[in-house]
Amino acid sequence: MSTTKYSLAEDLALAQQIADAADLITQSRYQSQDLVITTKLDNTPVTDADKATETAIREILARERPNDGVLGEEFGESENLGSRYWVIDPIDGTQNFMRSVPSWSTLIALVENGEVIVGVVSAPALTRRWYASKGNGAFVQFNGGAARRISVSKVAQIKDASITYSDFKHWEDRRPAFISLIDQCWRSRAFGDYWSHMLVAEGAADIAVEPVLAVWDMAALDIVVREAGGSFTSITGEPGPHHGSGLSTNGLLLDQVVRHLNGSIDRN
Repeated sequence: MSTTKYSLAEDLALAQQIADAADLITQSRYQSQDLVITTKLDNTPVTDADKATETAIREILARERPNDGVLGEEFGESENLGSRYWVIDPIDGTQNFMRSVPSWSTLIALVENGEVIVGVVSAPALTRRWYASKGNGAFVQFNGGAARRISVSKVAQIKDASITYSDFKHWEDRRPAFISLIDQCWRSRAFGDYWSHMLVAEGAADIAVEPVLAVWDMAALDIVVREAGGSFTSITGEPGPHHGSGLSTNGLLLDQVVRHLNGSIDRN
């Protein structure tokens, strides 16, 4: 557990520094002809870029925040994670990265006493970076330019909403309800991964939903969406990134979507 108190500005500056370092590695390996791809125990792919990026991030944190814990997708959690720890996904969207689809990102978040207080989502192939810290709003930068504050939409009815998602896998018993929700929305697109949730934060979409996610897939997204004025919960409505699924909304639609996905709404 950390014994040094850092300001939110200092922690966000460090997260930005980490994102800069990660971008250098991921961009150098993106579309590389000698990219090394292996399969993890959970049967998902991992590349040498994933591992190199997380290693570099951990080295920075060991130097700059030696008393903080670290939880990362590729190398697990540090011993005695504590109440203050960083959550890292070196490449969110590894399969996109492998196939030269430019929608992938590095996700960096800081959790303190169970709450995400800093988050950075860096997508260099899309020349975009989103970030937020507790109580200070959410922002996006395009191509390294000036930061622009972002906010969610004001759409209040499902029939007027734009929904984004990854795919139709892993919905199991909720799949009919999910399809019904899509059918009732004004528009649907399968952007997937981090980008769906950042579109909600920017007000370009109103709902983003994924039925199975790990905390490293969600922690950075959580605070960006919340600081943009939206809600980040599980598909059953539990706040935060610790419940195994991710639902971003503009807040106005949260209760409607949760009821719909969980079968307690009249769909006639």
